[in-house]
Amino acid sequence: MGIIAWILIGLLAGIIAKMLMPGKDPGGIIVTILIGIAGGLLGGWLGKVIFGVDSIDGFFEISTWIAAIVGSLILLAVYRLFSRAAR
Repeated sequence: MGIIAWILIGLLAGIIAKMLMPGKDPGGIIVTILIGIAGGLLGGWLGKVIFGVDSIDGFFEISTWIAAIVGSLILLAVYRLFSRAAR
């Protein structure tokens, strides 16, 4: 997948993660995109390590979206934990 596809998946996965974990976050759209992109990579890596599958197959594959959303949820939770601890 190209960089534009990763940014689009990251944006959407980050938005979905924020919808699944409502609450105030100190980040805007850029942080959402970065958390989503990193979450997609994390989710793909976890899928490969834990389940032994290539979960980042293609843009329209459900496994790609599930991996990106799960990874984004994990990173959003970590981000919230550290942003609250920094206050």
